[in-house]
Amino acid sequence: MRILTMTLMLCISSAFISGNASSALAQDENILTAPTIHMIPSSFADLAEKLSPAVVNISTTQKTTVPEDFPEMPQFPEGSPFKDFFEDFMDRRGGGIPMQPASSLGSGFVIDAVNGYIVTNNHVVRNAENVQVTFPNELTVEAQIIGTDEKTDIAVLKIKVTDLEIASVKFGDSDAIRVGDWTMAIGNPFGLGGTVTTGILSARARDIDTGPYDDYLQTDASINRGNSGGPLFNMNGEVIGINTAIFSPTGGSVGIGFAIPSALAKPVINQIIKYGRTRRGWLGVRIQTVTDEIAESLGLGAPRGALVASVNDKGPAKAAGLEPGDIILSINGQNIKEMKNLPRIVAEHDINATVPVTYWRDEKEHTVEVTIGELEKAEEEGLIQLAESTSEDKGTEIESVGLTIMELNDAMRKEFQIDTTIEGVFISDVTPNSEADRKGLNKGAVIVEINQQQITTPEEVSDIIKKAIDNRRKSVLLLVSENGNSRFVALKLTNG
Repeated sequence: MRILTMTLMLCISSAFISGNASSALAQDENILTAPTIHMIPSSFADLAEKLSPAVVNISTTQKTTVPEDFPEMPQFPEGSPFKDFFEDFMDRRGGGIPMQPASSLGSGFVIDAVNGYIVTNNHVVRNAENVQVTFPNELTVEAQIIGTDEKTDIAVLKIKVTDLEIASVKFGDSDAIRVGDWTMAIGNPFGLGGTVTTGILSARARDIDTGPYDDYLQTDASINRGNSGGPLFNMNGEVIGINTAIFSPTGGSVGIGFAIPSALAKPVINQIIKYGRTRRGWLGVRIQTVTDEIAESLGLGAPRGALVASVNDKGPAKAAGLEPGDIILSINGQNIKEMKNLPRIVAEHDINATVPVTYWRDEKEHTVEVTIGELEKAEEEGLIQLAESTSEDKGTEIESVGLTIMELNDAMRKEFQIDTTIEGVFISDVTPNSEADRKGLNKGAVIVEINQQQITTPEEVSDIIKKAIDNRRKSVLLLVSENGNSRFVALKLTNG
């Protein structure tokens, strides 16, 4: 306090001494001045008390069975003292008998008290067999998973509301919140129960490389494990984000948390409630960033839009006449400021809607009518890879085992110290709690063989695993190279 006081007095004295200089500075229009600062809330108690009843704890259980590659019962001579021991062990652990259920804890919030709809993260309820919702008053009820979306990590649950008195919260406009505005997070960190934290919005439009629709809000309100799926509120008590991820080298809060903005979440939630799944728009193009050099070479001027790298032969863009080298500038009047805007804008359009698409070709603008297709239908029919929406490859996801894989390149070899003699497919991500995760596979490892077949592309991996599933195989055998060592890993197929 004393140091602060002395500093303030010094500043005041200096102002009197150099009054003429201060006047001269005040006339400089380039000097930035602070806007009027709004009163900092003296307490968040009223807001927290009002909103907390609608925020719930989510717990799940998942039965796990003995892996198909579990060793068979050894053969012992009659009367062997080891026979009874191994029979007892195999009876308790073998034969596919369910083992101790896995469990997870997260958060969620009620958006419709009349119909019992609750929103949380997909990763909170992924592979869950049973889901329970616990309210702040300790009331616990069973919940049904209405639908999930892995691309945005959103899940919608439903509970029976007969004879229940529950509260709900409403969504606000995440596009209206500004960096520096107050935010409040309510959730279930570390399974402790309802916890309130506050902070400011630190940044917008964060891409943390989790999917094609990354557009996260960043907040310094403390978010920890267990906060996943909980709401991020503005000071009007409206949900402007769904807390989803943190950046932390320790696993605890370091003041960098990420939330799915409500503007992205609401269309997904509405589709899940209406259809039980998402129904995203599809254009049928692979795109890449328009750099300064690309913009100049095509006579565009300032970089904007999304450059079409390739066009799907059976997609809407092909039918409308779009070609590789075109730069998509707007869709239905919505400007594409940068590449990552395009997938989200297309996804939010109604299926079969015919909309104007403005694009740049031969150094001038053109407009064409495009009938929007359905992304999920195109995926089901095998028209596209899951990562088609952008040429900045996120990898090919093999959901049946929980792996995301990519072609091995020199940059990966250098970063993960992979010897030049090793050939195969690079593991770029491992889904938490998946079969691959349980078997100890890690990002940076290389799959050399599958079922004793050497592989070099993600497509080969997909084909071999798909064939195994079609042939009702229960597992596949991988030869994996990691840190200079090779080992065989048997992965159980979830569809086997």
